[in-house]
Amino acid sequence: QVQLIESGGGLVQVGGSLRLSCAASGAASSLSMGWFRQARGKEREFLAVNSRSGGNSFYADSVKGRFTIFRDNAKNMVFLQMNSLKPEDTAVYYCAASPRVWPNEYEFEYWGQGTQVTVSS
Repeated sequence: QVQLIESGGGLVQVGGSLRLSCAASGAASSLSMGWFRQARGKEREFLAVNSRSGGNSFYADSVKGRFTIFRDNAKNMVFLQMNSLKPEDTAVYYCAASPRVWPNEYEFEYWGQGTQVTVSS
């Protein structure tokens, strides 16, 4: 049983930055952590994953070079640093977790409640 809570969303201008946080109720070191987003009326989109083994990460093309996922296992937290934000980044952002070493986008078993990010132009 893993519970995840996201925070840090809000309103930001085009080109600005936000850092999202995700707190895990369990030991984050035993979980690969991911970030997804879902724009209103659209399907959920995979953004990034940080493996539980070695801390290496993989990013979707849409955010590569702009977003960074990283973790602090001592605090059982994972973060998403978002830079150079665009209006199309507006969405509800979700933290997710998986016991797999390298889960694909369909292999995340635990989900947070989401936090809204709005990028204004």
